[in-house]
Amino acid sequence: MAANGMKVALHRQVSGGSMKHNAELRRQASLESPRTGRATSRFLFGRQSSMDPNRRRGRSQSPVGSSSSAAAAEAADLTVPENLDATMQLLFFACQGDAMGVEGLLRSGVDVNSINLDGRTALHIAACEGHRAVARVLLTWKANIDARDRWGSTAVADAKFYGHSGVYDLLKAHGAKMPKNKRTPMMVSTPGEVPEYELNPGEVQFRRGYDVTPGMYHIAKWNGTKVSVKILDREGCSDQEAANSFRHELTVLEKVRHPNVVQFVGAVTQHIPMMIVSELHEEKDLTACIQKKGKLHGQKVLRYGLDIARGMAYLHQCKPDPIIHCDLKPKNIFLDSGGNLKIAGFGVTEVSKVNSDKVRLLNHEDLVDSFSYHTAPELYRNDAFDSSVDAYSFGFILYEMVEGLVRTPEDSGHSVRFEGARPSLKGKLKGYPSDFKALIEECWHPQAMARPTFSEIIIRLDKIYAHCAKQGTWKDSLKIWK
Repeated sequence: MAANGMKVALHRQVSGGSMKHNAELRRQASLESPRTGRATSRFLFGRQSSMDPNRRRGRSQSPVGSSSSAAAAEAADLTVPENLDATMQLLFFACQGDAMGVEGLLRSGVDVNSINLDGRTALHIAACEGHRAVARVLLTWKANIDARDRWGSTAVADAKFYGHSGVYDLLKAHGAKMPKNKRTPMMVSTPGEVPEYELNPGEVQFRRGYDVTPGMYHIAKWNGTKVSVKILDREGCSDQEAANSFRHELTVLEKVRHPNVVQFVGAVTQHIPMMIVSELHEEKDLTACIQKKGKLHGQKVLRYGLDIARGMAYLHQCKPDPIIHCDLKPKNIFLDSGGNLKIAGFGVTEVSKVNSDKVRLLNHEDLVDSFSYHTAPELYRNDAFDSSVDAYSFGFILYEMVEGLVRTPEDSGHSVRFEGARPSLKGKLKGYPSDFKALIEECWHPQAMARPTFSEIIIRLDKIYAHCAKQGTWKDSLKIWK
């Protein structure tokens, strides 16, 4: 069974609980046996340990249930070894969700806590696959509920990581405890694989006694420089959704470089808590600027508008896919010490591709409560959308810089989102060129196709700015420059 070069596939009809299931058993690599010291085969079933670093790089996923042509071709030429040992049979039945098969093996004398070379038991496998009935049988037979595999993971940790709440609740009810481990969801196997952006966590310091909330950005110091830090604590690292969200945001932030976009400093991914570190702008956000002034000076409105448009045009032109903000609003736009605006808050919203031009929110239900009047109607409706949703938000931001923050009671909020109602522009843009009013109306148009791109917005704002400058001094030519 452990012969060199041999790959084994298992296509076997088992007891009544899995008569319709076919599966493959794959040899991944040669490992040294802890008992004999000789090379021994390592076999994989289904989803791997939540703490296995190879799983995160896609190298340890078993083809159990795979429909790939390569797996099918491999299976067609191979047969089942007659001497498949009892441990492997137990793990296979656990992977398939065959509770009757598992119980039959246990009645025949197979040890419920049998392990493979990775130290994984049938309970680990059942937890990864979400087979509650199998887990219940194994617990009835006194399975070690806190058994750890070679990476330190337990069955309850695996169940939580893969989102199998039924198995997780069952294990917790039987006294299972989440392991306190030092591995992160982005842990690498060798020092050479550590990302270039990796920071020493000892160099990131929070103010003593400061209450740090996971998932939120906080002020800290990195090597004496004030920075903005988001952390993912131990509990978050054990939550697949939270870990994936962290990884997605980090992937977006690390590749962007633009004067009008908040800059990425580095990250901590090899230690818990994990952190994303970016530049800090303590001066103020655009909301605070508007609240303080009520209205902004006309020249500043156009200059700030150009800063935002340039930053957004850069994000939308990123390759291979545009970065769509989905939550562009004054609170996510910061003023730096040089008086320039910088966009933050992007990379947080996860989307899935619908086609080459459209995407859809992955977690609409979790986000809808955070939406505001800046949010395009197609996002509220959970329709497929494109980068024009950010142009919609930009229209409201331009209006707010001219007229102050929009006050929308709940009843009018619905009409803005779904009925196309907009704040009145009559007389409120007196002194601005007519194209400025037209630009706002096009940006917040209910139909995505009618909204301009940010490349077009830059050209139009540049022309408006140049036009105003040619009128003479800003102060004398137009009332808005007073």
